[in-house]
Amino acid sequence: MLKRRDKNDIGRLKDAIVGASAIVVGAGAGLSTAAGFTYAGERFDRLFGDFAEKYGIRDMYSGGFYPFATPEEYWAWWSRHIWHNRYEPAPKDTYGKLLALLQGKDFFVLTTNVDHQFQLAGFPKERLFYMQGDLGLWQCSEPCHSATYDNYDVVRLMAQDQRDMRVPSELVPHCPRCGRPMAMNLRVDQTFVEDEGWHEAAERYAAYLDAHQRGRVLYLELGVGMNTPAIIKFPFWRRTLENGEATYACVNYGEPFAPAEIRDRSIVLDADIDVVFDQLLDR
Repeated sequence: MLKRRDKNDIGRLKDAIVGASAIVVGAGAGLSTAAGFTYAGERFDRLFGDFAEKYGIRDMYSGGFYPFATPEEYWAWWSRHIWHNRYEPAPKDTYGKLLALLQGKDFFVLTTNVDHQFQLAGFPKERLFYMQGDLGLWQCSEPCHSATYDNYDVVRLMAQDQRDMRVPSELVPHCPRCGRPMAMNLRVDQTFVEDEGWHEAAERYAAYLDAHQRGRVLYLELGVGMNTPAIIKFPFWRRTLENGEATYACVNYGEPFAPAEIRDRSIVLDADIDVVFDQLLDR
């Protein structure tokens, strides 16, 4: 594996963006972290201090798996989580900076993030594929059918009307078809619903890849770790290897690397993504 940072890497990355005939962006949790969506520390204590004190929860990620005793408690947690991590804009304009860098380029975004920040920043929906779901959607927990449901109105009420870490019972959502509890549309197990919109986005992404198998394609990986490498990281490596004109770029604070097989066509930056975007925009 290659793991390094050259003093010329920012310049090389800027040249790769400018010279690319197509840019495939692969975005992981590190991109949202760079934008200020931290799941632990001061932000967690400020937003979920009461949950931490009562339930011993120490970060937003693990809180999503806590076995709450009642649906009112469960939805108090999740509505607050959704509101602050989906409907509120990111603390930093990191996604807006990325859109500025891609202005005028032919690009497509594949992301494992579920916070909708690409669209909030102005990215066109038809150039996005949210592989792992969306915090703004609910589905039947069974599921008895393959539709998803926008949750903004109910989540807003839950977030503002909850008391003592409970939502009013009348706000607890149930499937409109079978009456079972609703669940988040997140890929955590085999019940994940791939609705019509998901399949349309998957088809657009596949068509984009097929149309850009050759040429100066930049595979730009941002904040992708090793939790689900088969979604973004491994395919980006393989496609770079198969296309001799392609470039692979990895920006990841603390976890940047690339295979030796594509060493000569890789740009690896161990740095804060938001800072890197500022440096690229300054050039």
